[in-house]
Amino acid sequence: MTITNLRNQDGVVRACMTRDQSRFPRCQDAAQGYRSVIDAGEARVVSFHNVPPGTYAIAVLHDENGNGRADRTLGMMPREGFGFSRDAPVRMGLPSFDAAAIEIGGSPVRQTIRMRYML
Repeated sequence: MTITNLRNQDGVVRACMTRDQSRFPRCQDAAQGYRSVIDAGEARVVSFHNVPPGTYAIAVLHDENGNGRADRTLGMMPREGFGFSRDAPVRMGLPSFDAAAIEIGGSPVRQTIRMRYML
């Protein structure tokens, strides 16, 4: 996947891809998932290899302070960047698995994930 609109090179980019609808978008512990952590200065392209065919959704976090979690202001407003496969919309909450779902088959799949920042 290609990641666009990173506002700086601070911290890391955490990407996860899962088939487990109940774990999306917080898919760090998903048994049917893939994870990658990349220095933000190098996080323009992220790849997951040897992925079996199926329906997956991807979530990306720009963890600018590298603390391993999505920081929030006032308990709900994200302070760090985020993005989802299919550029799934964020309205009054996180997107559903179905909104971000992509099909993985036998050939490589490319996704462009645009980072969004609320603050």
